[in-house]
Amino acid sequence: MPDVVELFTDLAALPSPPGEEREVADRVTLYLRELGLEVDEDDAGPRVGSTMGNLLCRLEPTDGGGLPIFFCAHLDTVPPEGPVEPVLEDGVVTNAEPTILGADNKAAVAAMLDATRRVVEEGRPHAGLELLFTPKEEVGLQGAAAFDHARLAAQLGYVYDQAAPIGEVILGAPYSESLEVRFHGRASHSGMYPEEGRSAIAAASKAIADLRLGRIDEETTANVGIIHGGTAGNIVPEWCTFLAEARSHGERKLADLVQEMLDAFAFAAGVGECEVETSVHKSYRGYRFRRDDLPVRLAAAALERSGFSPSYALSGGAADANVFNERGLPCVNLANGMANIHTPDESIAVSDLEAMVEVTLALLDVAREAT
Repeated sequence: MPDVVELFTDLAALPSPPGEEREVADRVTLYLRELGLEVDEDDAGPRVGSTMGNLLCRLEPTDGGGLPIFFCAHLDTVPPEGPVEPVLEDGVVTNAEPTILGADNKAAVAAMLDATRRVVEEGRPHAGLELLFTPKEEVGLQGAAAFDHARLAAQLGYVYDQAAPIGEVILGAPYSESLEVRFHGRASHSGMYPEEGRSAIAAASKAIADLRLGRIDEETTANVGIIHGGTAGNIVPEWCTFLAEARSHGERKLADLVQEMLDAFAFAAGVGECEVETSVHKSYRGYRFRRDDLPVRLAAAALERSGFSPSYALSGGAADANVFNERGLPCVNLANGMANIHTPDESIAVSDLEAMVEVTLALLDVAREAT
């Protein structure tokens, strides 16, 4: 079977934007079945608008004792803006074309698959191993959210979804809420009767200008990402919509920031003599581990066995780990060396791909030894 580098480049070359993961899912399924393993696909695909459901593969424990663990990776990438042609130069895999490589998260997929191959072919003992591959992570963790976590025998797990040097252990991720905002004004001819109009764009612009955006503090951010409005250049715009989000590692702090944003919308609507409608939706819940929590201690031990010094950080983004932690199933996110994700400069070093195979095997070893 292909080594981890060849496996990664094969997977990366298969486009899999959110909702279109079927081809890469079939490749992963074939790989596991060629190892003699069973792969089960749930019915999440139609429910989340994907061509695939969640893939689950289970290896039963080889002996008693220890802790069964699961590994999770997502099969979708942000949409590529062209073909993906992985090339290897000077020990680093990049895309020959000016778009993403897909190391996020196919580097993790390849490392987990190759480690599983090693477990099977070498007859390595373990306390139980489950592999979960999800769709539509990049657009709201939808595959993981649709997965029935009660199907897992493991009581703790790991994702490799942090673009940082190997050794970094993510202790927490933020809470996040999204806001859909629509201002309603009054249309009129902008040249003949401008005074009769009420510009929804002007009101929305004032609201956005009054927001605190970007990095609010070390654990809180806010952003306005999309704005639409108006119908023609000579008509005072009667509508304007925009999408905003807020994130914070502090749940109370997030609630206060969202209320501050809602107050800004209402004030701008009053000044502009417009109306405003706002829908607030939870994107995902945050979580926080301590360094002495068991899943973190196991990760640190596995990293040390693999030659890495553990370091600890908080993430500004979400991963499938957010979903499992919200459901009471501890899941730690580990950095896997991918760099410049979501950009044409995305890359992954061969040494990092190979190292994460060793980290995965070490995690199985320390979990088997745990009591």
